[in-house]
Amino acid sequence: MAIVRANFSNSARLIRGIIFLFLMCSPLSASESKVDTLLITSFNSDSPDLGWYVQNDNVMGGRSEGGFNISLGQLIFSGNTNTNGGGFSSIRTEPLRLNLSEYAGIRLRVKADGRRYTWQLQTDARWRGRQVNYWADFDTLVDEVSVIDIPFTEFFPQFRGVRLDGPDLDIRQIMQLGLYIYDKKDGPFELRLMTVEAY
Repeated sequence: MAIVRANFSNSARLIRGIIFLFLMCSPLSASESKVDTLLITSFNSDSPDLGWYVQNDNVMGGRSEGGFNISLGQLIFSGNTNTNGGGFSSIRTEPLRLNLSEYAGIRLRVKADGRRYTWQLQTDARWRGRQVNYWADFDTLVDEVSVIDIPFTEFFPQFRGVRLDGPDLDIRQIMQLGLYIYDKKDGPFELRLMTVEAY
């Protein structure tokens, strides 16, 4: 199983590498070695139903197709993107209320096709009276189970695909989760989502 991180700048990677080496060389107490996570969903029968639904680019005249089904503890997000139009497919949860202020980011366990995907968070933030979404892109490996860590600092505000200067993400008021494919490529896609956690 591979561990994939969201994209960082070279300087950020260097700093993280130095910190990692420092931590590896330092003894850990029992309490320090424990990593606390919050399971948001796992798509098993005992996991809460977040009310996922589909929204494709046909809402703006696009031609992409996409959908999902849940089977054997996985949400399978698949379809076909067409850049002659909006060029995206997405799934989103019904409104929810999460305070993730005790955590550093979102952790996904996925098996996908090597394409780039986008995780979405939504709060009650507005820009010119319109709902703002917060996006962070992540890469996948072909047919390999990966753990994707996306720090909250990597999410940026956007409206209809246009990056905004603000407002900042308020992780105390997460109201929706979403998964997009919007990598500006044509063709089939498939991502199997196994768990969503805060870490």
